[in-house]
Amino acid sequence: MSLLSEFRPRDGHLYCEAVALEEIAEAVGTPVYCYSSAQIVANYKAFSQALAGLSATICFAVKANPNLAVIRCLARLGAGADVVSGGEMSRALAAGIPAAKIVFSGVGKTEEEMAAGLKAGIGQFNIESEDELETLADLAKRQGCCAPVALRLNPDIDAGTHEKISTGRAEDKFGISAAMVAHLYQRMATFESLEARGLAIHIGSQILNLDHFADAFGCLRRVCQSLRDQGLSVDTLDLGGGLGVADDHEGTADFIGYAAIVRREMGGLGTRLIFEPGRALLANAGVLIARVIRLKKGHNRDFLILDAGMNDLMRPALYNAHHHIVPLRDGLGGHNNHRVDVVGPICESADTFVKQDALPPLAAGDFVAISHVGAYGAAMASTYNLRPRIAEVLVHEDGYDVVRPRESVDDMLAKETIPAWLIPS
Repeated sequence: MSLLSEFRPRDGHLYCEAVALEEIAEAVGTPVYCYSSAQIVANYKAFSQALAGLSATICFAVKANPNLAVIRCLARLGAGADVVSGGEMSRALAAGIPAAKIVFSGVGKTEEEMAAGLKAGIGQFNIESEDELETLADLAKRQGCCAPVALRLNPDIDAGTHEKISTGRAEDKFGISAAMVAHLYQRMATFESLEARGLAIHIGSQILNLDHFADAFGCLRRVCQSLRDQGLSVDTLDLGGGLGVADDHEGTADFIGYAAIVRREMGGLGTRLIFEPGRALLANAGVLIARVIRLKKGHNRDFLILDAGMNDLMRPALYNAHHHIVPLRDGLGGHNNHRVDVVGPICESADTFVKQDALPPLAAGDFVAISHVGAYGAAMASTYNLRPRIAEVLVHEDGYDVVRPRESVDDMLAKETIPAWLIPS
């Protein structure tokens, strides 16, 4: 079964562009993340084309995949960056994203991070509280500059996504209520060190029901018009991200359907629009290649144990996310499938990628690919159970590069020290 357009079977082997994934597995080792540069480009262009005619800036959500090479692929296409930490801002700049195209979001920006953003000259700060607004105004005044600001609206809308990635409800920590937005927008005019750009919104991630975007954008439009009725200037609307990609079948996000809602809800406002896609651009551009350690026969079910674990791919354990799994050769969509739980080696029952999945017979040493992991895969990885971080590979046509080397146990040990008083004399 074909996973997606740039990951397809050929002569009984699964390829990424013109490179056999088994070649990467053998040369680089497993587990390993593999990204398709062609798929990244195709996804970005599809989104950009869907927004054609709008005054739109696409700012990639760096938290989805902060690999420098991945960000660079998008920078070459003209993308900006949405960042939520000083580290992400530094990576975006290092990858070639112009400072003017960087949007700094998040509820917990420190003074040091905001000061660094001001010094770099980033394009916009999305502010989420009155205290944050005052802090930024003071920092900008001390630096003798003017900070470009948008206020993040919390529309109190349930996006119908997973509890842990919903961000637009009144009880969520994100954003500012509509009533408070009006008050703070007026306050901004009293600070000479702040430049009021407009409003921002982001109601969650992995949203597949586009009606939720329509509700959120409709609310944003009403608040924008209300501010303008009060004589306030609103020239930028940041519509955030959140457009989902189904884990278990082919295809990309519904860029066309999403763009149609944007045109319907935002049409006629004459504002500049900012978009912050992450998963929509990267999910189907990456797979996690893993090796089968063994097939364990259980009392009621069989367990296919991989060398990849929940520390390498957290989404199934954290969000109950489903990721399609296929072998790298033979039996691609073949017969004689039997049901197994696909699990990792971590000492947690949560270390399960999928339960009772129908897969061809697999044995120790065989390789499989876990699909749709280009976003929030490597980005969320950890060293739990003291397992080193794995390598990342970027494929370009008929070649590939290791864009993040595999960490070793020695690398991990070298980062720690034992105090002298614990060492026997």
